[in-house]
Amino acid sequence: MKIICIGRNYSKHAKELGNEIPEKPVIFIKPDTAVLQGNDFYLPEFSDDVHYELEVVLKISKGGKYIQKENANKHYEEIGLGIDFTARDLQNELKTKGLPWELAKGFDGSAAISKFFSKNDFNIKNINFDLNKNGEQVQNGFTKNMIFGFDEIIAFASQYFTLRVGDLIFTGTPEGVGKVEENDILEAFLEDKKVLDLRIL
Repeated sequence: MKIICIGRNYSKHAKELGNEIPEKPVIFIKPDTAVLQGNDFYLPEFSDDVHYELEVVLKISKGGKYIQKENANKHYEEIGLGIDFTARDLQNELKTKGLPWELAKGFDGSAAISKFFSKNDFNIKNINFDLNKNGEQVQNGFTKNMIFGFDEIIAFASQYFTLRVGDLIFTGTPEGVGKVEENDILEAFLEDKKVLDLRIL
């Protein structure tokens, strides 16, 4: 199982980090060891600036290569939410040197993932998702605001990576990302259903 992640897929988020709006999906990958086990996220010792990034996650149900956009919706049946934890200080250091981001994005426990739900339960083109930190809303996203939609992401990624059943795709985060501190509580909502409840340690 691989975790494909899309960066800068909401224009306001790209702007809040001072990045250009991409013309093609920006892709990076997390290893399967990045999946957080349980509800406790331990701050890594190598970073003093870990950020939360809430995202809608697709679970691939039908593998494929060179998938056409018009057929992409046949390749996933379930969606969930995920938090892409990012060591922002390390990421900025790597970007400044022109180096890859994996150390800042793919470390152990950096992918918190909810249970998955049938895509048929949602209006896929306008899913609402939210993140609360210590009881206050910090992120509020709508999939209609994505630069690249689900089908476009699947079609693009499958040009480079063979998609396999069980692969996950993090589809990008809206604006409002920020730092987590010890003892913070993060709660993620898919529409009005709480699907993640994490403690920062």
